[in-house]
Amino acid sequence: MTAEVQNPKSVDENGNLNGTTKFDSFLISTKYIGTDYSYKHQIVWKNAIGFLILHLLALWGVILIVTGNIALKTFLWTVLFMYAATIGITIGAHRFFTHKTFKGTPLLKVFLLCLQTVAGQNSTFIWARDHRLHHRYSDTDADPHNSKRGFFFCHIGWLMMKKHPYVIELGRRIDMSDLQADKMIMFQKKYYYYLYFVVAFLIPVFVPIYFFNEHWLSSFLVCYCARYILQLNGTWLVNSAAHLYGTRPYDRKLQPVESWFVSCISLGEGWHNYHHAFPWDYKAAEESMHFNSNATIIRFFERIGLAYDLKIASPDMVRNRIVRSGDGTHHVLGNDEAKSAVSAIGPLHPLNPTYNSTLKSPDAILKPEGLPLFHEKDVLINNLTRRNVAG
Repeated sequence: MTAEVQNPKSVDENGNLNGTTKFDSFLISTKYIGTDYSYKHQIVWKNAIGFLILHLLALWGVILIVTGNIALKTFLWTVLFMYAATIGITIGAHRFFTHKTFKGTPLLKVFLLCLQTVAGQNSTFIWARDHRLHHRYSDTDADPHNSKRGFFFCHIGWLMMKKHPYVIELGRRIDMSDLQADKMIMFQKKYYYYLYFVVAFLIPVFVPIYFFNEHWLSSFLVCYCARYILQLNGTWLVNSAAHLYGTRPYDRKLQPVESWFVSCISLGEGWHNYHHAFPWDYKAAEESMHFNSNATIIRFFERIGLAYDLKIASPDMVRNRIVRSGDGTHHVLGNDEAKSAVSAIGPLHPLNPTYNSTLKSPDAILKPEGLPLFHEKDVLINNLTRRNVAG
């Protein structure tokens, strides 16, 4: 990271530049934002210990499941809630509220907000703010879960440590005006912990106890601890594995990768190189990609009148991006040399979690303004294209 020296005359007696904060002054003078490996994150021990306890309880719950010490109804109930929570994050918090990849009726918004609350990953407002920051400053010190700091950090470690100063300051500058103007979003933000207790803890645990005659401890360990931690780790793999192990057929300058494995367990969120190249596409993948049930669910919402104005990247736009900036591994437009430049521990197959390109990964060094979150001109053009094709 490189910085130029400021002209002292432009700084007032409070250390501010033309009325801006010291951090604004620093950003003005900073040429690039990358990863400063000399910076040491400070551990938040209550978070670290809390996650350790939750994982141990979840392991206990998993053991109860695999040893058959819970009722089948309890297991199916747990799977249902885990699936619902996943949809709440992947379709609700991610594709709908953060990236605005489609529009929805008030009924759909309430439904997705409820499912997002079940997931227990903070309020939709805070989730969207952190994710927009992640996209704007992806894989740099301003990214909350910077993958350049290794698998553990971007998977779970970032939640056990104090935020980097860039994350704090630049997070305050992310435009959240659209969500701030949404009364439903702000209601959930205000009453999040009360809502979470009811829909993510009380209901999942109480129903098996009352209706399935499940022991209260088993219900707590399976329906809350195991369900919550397994679902969390599935989501975290999008931040970790989908940034480290895979290929970059759409943009070799972006750290995120295409991961069959992550897509399989996250309902389609692992086509991450495509998603970071076209963050406003509701599919978060090419139309032909596998393991993308989220896109199918969104189209179902459209068919029944709950979702509309689904945004897409046109085939020509995608093709041009592949040819211009892809790493050569695209299944149709790639080349044999790049396609063969992959390795894995064990079977060499895209479903192997370690399937990874041996081509050089990008440096992830960005200008202070970061990457664009939305391409409104492209979105408008593609909406017109989609309507013309449909017509």
